[in-house]
Amino acid sequence: MFKKFSPKDDIANKNVLRHSVQRGIRIAILTQYPVLAADDGVLMEAIWPKKSDGELIKWSVFISGSGHTECLMSDLSSRDHISIYALGGEPLFLQQKNGPFFPTLRLLHKYPQLLPRVQVDRGAIRFLLSGVSMMCPGFTSAGGRLPPPEEAIPAGTPVAIYCEGKEEAGAIGVTKLSTEDIKKVNKDIGVELINYLGDDLWKNNKL
Repeated sequence: MFKKFSPKDDIANKNVLRHSVQRGIRIAILTQYPVLAADDGVLMEAIWPKKSDGELIKWSVFISGSGHTECLMSDLSSRDHISIYALGGEPLFLQQKNGPFFPTLRLLHKYPQLLPRVQVDRGAIRFLLSGVSMMCPGFTSAGGRLPPPEEAIPAGTPVAIYCEGKEEAGAIGVTKLSTEDIKKVNKDIGVELINYLGDDLWKNNKL
């Protein structure tokens, strides 16, 4: 998603959130991520304090059928709005239209417990670092790893993508198939990339 992103050129607007709006967004994130709500929301408070001045950064992009993004500020009908929620200019969470919230990869590195984990083999690493969505065989090979059936991850779920032999997540993605279907189908895209190591959001840790 952030393979080509230039804050100077691509940010449509940046505003401080009204506290009532911020409260609603925090509640939505807490609902989606119970780990943030545990122990009276102590983890969420560490990430995004209630009394802070959160920011909404809007990026208007054209989402092509191939999944690539490019600015198209002149054609309102083709815009797909990406909301970046930040604190002090540091991106924390992402949302496409009214879809699920995604922590940024930098935030995930600080709090790896935020997302369920999947793993690709060594052969998939170069593709991941090029922004290519991950194919099913990368997860089902000897170096890949998916949860057991009793911990299956449904389609449409934000996940942390780890790489064989690496300690930290290389990307955040969203499952296109359930993890059980990834095992059964074993072809085509299994997880679509959202934010990956070295992409333009990673490079711009302050907006």
